[in-house]
Amino acid sequence: MMKAAECTLYHGGLKGAETLFGELAEKYGAKEVIFTFEGHRLNRDQNAVLLTEDDLQRGDISMEIASRMMNRTYYETEKIRRVLQAIFHMVNKGHQVFVIGTILEDNSVKGGTGWAVELAKLFNRPLHVFDQNRKGWFTWHDGIWQPEEQARISFDTYVGSGTRYLSDEGKLAIEQLYADSFGD
Repeated sequence: MMKAAECTLYHGGLKGAETLFGELAEKYGAKEVIFTFEGHRLNRDQNAVLLTEDDLQRGDISMEIASRMMNRTYYETEKIRRVLQAIFHMVNKGHQVFVIGTILEDNSVKGGTGWAVELAKLFNRPLHVFDQNRKGWFTWHDGIWQPEEQARISFDTYVGSGTRYLSDEGKLAIEQLYADSFGD
C-alpha cells in the first residue's frame, strides 16, 4: 500500500471532482499541487502554482490537433487554450491519471477533462476513468477501455481530474479510491 505522505496529487483546482481529489489528498496527508494561470478562477487554491507565459507555451498544442484527437471542435479561444496548456503540466508531472467523467462511444471522455485522458494515452500513463453513467471504473489498456473492479493509487505522483458535475457515485468512487489506496 502506498503512503500518502510520499505522494503528490496534481490537478486544476476546479469545482467538482478536482476539489474532492484535493480535499481527500489533504485529509490523507498527500501533497497537492494545483496548476493555474492568470485570470483562472479556482474553487480550491491550496498550493497553487501560477504558470508563467513560458510555462504555458511549453504545454501549447495546435487547437486543430486537439480537436482531431478528441473528435470535437474547439474554437480558437484563449481561455480554452490556456486550460489545455495547464492540463499538459498536470499530466506531464503526474505518472498515474484518475478521471471522473463519461466515456464516449469514440473512446474519448466528455468535456475538457478529455484532454487529460488523451494526453495520458499519448504519454502512456496508467489511466483510470470512473464513468458516472456506467457507475464503474475503466482502465485504458491495449487500446480499449477495460472494466476495473477498483482503481488504486500505485505511483507517488498522480493526477485527479474530472467533471465539475460530480454525481453521488462519482464522489463515492473518489472516496473509495483514497480509502483503498491509503487505508482508512
